[in-house]
Amino acid sequence: MNHTDHLDETEDGYIKIDRYNEEKITSVANHYKDILSQLGENPEREGLIKTPERVAKALQYLTHGYDLNPAEILRGAMFKEDYSQMVVVKDIEVFSMCEHHMLPFFGKAHVAYIPNGHIVGLSKIPRIVDAFARRLQVQERLTNEIRDCIQETLQPAGVAVVIECKHLCMAMRGIQKQNSVTTTSAFTGEFAKDKTRAEFLRLITANLH
Repeated sequence: MNHTDHLDETEDGYIKIDRYNEEKITSVANHYKDILSQLGENPEREGLIKTPERVAKALQYLTHGYDLNPAEILRGAMFKEDYSQMVVVKDIEVFSMCEHHMLPFFGKAHVAYIPNGHIVGLSKIPRIVDAFARRLQVQERLTNEIRDCIQETLQPAGVAVVIECKHLCMAMRGIQKQNSVTTTSAFTGEFAKDKTRAEFLRLITANLH
């Protein structure tokens, strides 16, 4: 496979690397050139000459989650620890693509787990959110996949996931409700109990400083 790496500046200790498969880029770009023509545009005009390639690269980046193994990401930073209180990572930025219209949806994810002998490096929680989000998705499945990955890999006493997103397929087309927010949730184990779930919901809505 022919990959080209594009390195951007370091952010939070990580170097962002965009990996492009040049054969796929060329193939997808050719299709988009035809799509532009079908829409009545001239793909040869100055502003659109490089658009098919840019779109192809953007789509490959926005769906690179198919090449990631979220469970392996978690297992790479699991540590034995005698800690059994709730661990919450909230306000994780989410960007994904709706599989029905291939328009973006975006918002925040809030994830918690109760350790049962193992904890995981905190940066790994946002990374698995990204790994599942960078695929063609529906918000309901995305919520369940994050929950199930953490539950099956860490085997904690419970997992909680809440995602709040705006969907451009609702804001730009269809019913055109620009301010609608969709909330989905998924729980396992201890979070099935009203008291534990209520504590989690209180923590993710609190303004802690």
